[in-house]
Amino acid sequence: MNSYLVLARKYRPQNFDELIGQEVLVTTLANSIKNNRLHHAYILTGIRGVGKTTTARIIAKTLNCLDKEAASKAAACGICDNCKAISASKHQDVIEIDAASRTGIDDIREIIDSVAYAPVMAKYKIYIIDEVHMLSNSAFNALLKTLEEPPAHVKFIFATTEIRKVPITILSRCQRFDLRRLDESEIAVHLKNILTKENLEADEQALELIAKMSEGSVRDSLSLLDQALSNNNHQKFLAADLIEKMLGLNDKVKVIELFETILLGDFPNSIAKFNQFYSYSSDILQLLSDLMEVTHKTTSAKLIKGYKLEGYSKFQQNKITEISKKITISSLARIWQMLMKGNLEISLSNSPKMAFEMLLARICHLVALPNLQNILLDLPSNLSDSKNHQEIKIAPPVQNFVAQKTNESKTNDTNDEVVNEILRNFEGAKIV
Repeated sequence: MNSYLVLARKYRPQNFDELIGQEVLVTTLANSIKNNRLHHAYILTGIRGVGKTTTARIIAKTLNCLDKEAASKAAACGICDNCKAISASKHQDVIEIDAASRTGIDDIREIIDSVAYAPVMAKYKIYIIDEVHMLSNSAFNALLKTLEEPPAHVKFIFATTEIRKVPITILSRCQRFDLRRLDESEIAVHLKNILTKENLEADEQALELIAKMSEGSVRDSLSLLDQALSNNNHQKFLAADLIEKMLGLNDKVKVIELFETILLGDFPNSIAKFNQFYSYSSDILQLLSDLMEVTHKTTSAKLIKGYKLEGYSKFQQNKITEISKKITISSLARIWQMLMKGNLEISLSNSPKMAFEMLLARICHLVALPNLQNILLDLPSNLSDSKNHQEIKIAPPVQNFVAQKTNESKTNDTNDEVVNEILRNFEGAKIV
């Protein structure tokens, strides 16, 4: 009985054409191979799961492919003995080393000693060192001379997620490629193509959620897709609500409703809705993250004409657009600032529930306050209409400041200047 092969391995790119999202790297390397202007050492850097080790294997296969016609086009055939052995990590001339477990100078000495020997089966002897930043300083120093002037039949390919930890002396001897983080739309399309090959279907929103949670990593997205398919008992259709439950995401409609009650300054209802969340999920930081996302989407919808709310249903998009028309940018900015501050407080709190409830109280109190700018703009007329000033409560410094400015000039420009000065000294964050 054949064992199940996970999607991340089953659909691992086997040549440059299958490598998604890395156009600059593919073009540069393909041109170098076609023109036989190869560098002796490459270093690939990027976040986990964007294809560093996969790219290293593709380079090794392309350089050592036995099909000369395919090799001349910088494309590995994938069917010759060399291509098959390299794909299976079993080729004796393509040595893969995990620097996380072999960090010492003795491991590097083995490489230095073997470099002088010609390859047995292939054109080039290739050393692929993964997580190269884990090597010790003495190991890096021992590698320097060999790395600078290796024999013509030797190529080095390094991969790392921590490029800053690699000594500059090593970097200066390598041709560097930064593998970029993939966009959510690119990952969603890739997942859809894979499901098509597997004769499966999924909601677009489901794929967008997986793409979002993978944070630009193709391997992470495929691992999540594998998990989702198992959770769905490998049925033909994958629904968005199943992904939300699997990932522990809150119902977006309920998050938007909570956001609405907060904007109304309705603390009792906000607490009630929060308790509903808390009854089935204790992940308060995730709820806070969802509120921050809604705040960001609302701000974007208000400022950007025709802004596309990806990962949201039509109803949810209309709801956020409706909210964006009613709220001011200054209020959104203050709410965002308070949520950011609350994120740190809740993560450090011994009682996240109480910390979140206090955060709700502060935000509801803030949004319920009258518009300070409107009050200040109406202040001179209120002062002139009432000599007793009995109903106007102003702190002495502000009253003196306003009186001084209105005595200097009663023009609209001066009033605006006064208002702006007071607003600059009365930031929303200072009262919370």
